Amino acid sequence: MSVPPEPAAAEPELLHRVENGVLWVTLNRPRASNAITWDQRDTIITLLGGASANEAVRAVVVGAAGTRHFCTGMDLRGSPGTAPALATPPEDGTPAPPERPTGHTARMIRNGVLRLTAAVLDCEKPVIAAVNGTTAGYGMSLALACDLVIAADTARFIQIFARRGIIPDGGSTYLLPRLVGPQKAKELMFLGDDLPAAEALRIGVVNRVVPPDELDATVREWAERLATGPTRALAYTKRLVNRSLDTDRATAFDAEADLVELTMTTRDAHEGVAGLIERRKPEYHGW
Repeated sequence: MSVPPEPAAAEPELLHRVENGVLWVTLNRPRASNAITWDQRDTIITLLGGASANEAVRAVVVGAAGTRHFCTGMDLRGSPGTAPALATPPEDGTPAPPERPTGHTARMIRNGVLRLTAAVLDCEKPVIAAVNGTTAGYGMSLALACDLVIAADTARFIQIFARRGIIPDGGSTYLLPRLVGPQKAKELMFLGDDLPAAEALRIGVVNRVVPPDELDATVREWAERLATGPTRALAYTKRLVNRSLDTDRATAFDAEADLVELTMTTRDAHEGVAGLIERRKPEYHGW
């Protein structure tokens, strides 16, 4: 009598690995348009925090499985429940609190998508978004938060919120105007039209557009190039640029001067200067 084979284990919904100094994070729910679950969100936040502290990780790539969707936002079906309303009013006669009292949604946004966006912005290693297909809603916010964006020429970016009668979240209202200016940002947000990859490149939402079959190779080339660079210098550069639009000139200049001095204490800075003097390519170690 033959024994039936054991069913194959389900593939994880979030894949991650470190290879050649690059942390690869892959959303792996193509059948759900790579919408992000709450567990995935928390795992990505943990991975990004770990990448900052791990000297073996020198760049990060956030990508997605399949060819149709990068990310279509948060999977609201898996949202955490709230404490149920009291079945009966308290004995003192006061009314039972509602299941979703005022402040509940704001708290959920702050502790949810905004925390993930902040984790990308605050990661000390360069983060590349590899956009393979449609990215909408929070998926676009996630891409905007990344330091570099490489997209397939079939990709589309959609500020879909107005189509659903809601306002953008995940930091889009902060990030998008800084990339394209307030007027263009409002056009994209008010109308919710598809933004093709070529137009996204023209207005500065993405850094490079390539044919779909070249996306993986291009992302790998950029990521591994970053992973062999002066990691601390890149981290400080990211910090200065991310803060530049929110500070006055004097504050920005002071911060730049302080971080230049701090960078010059690193081994990589000494190696870079030595390479210049000795007319050779420097070999950076990330510290």
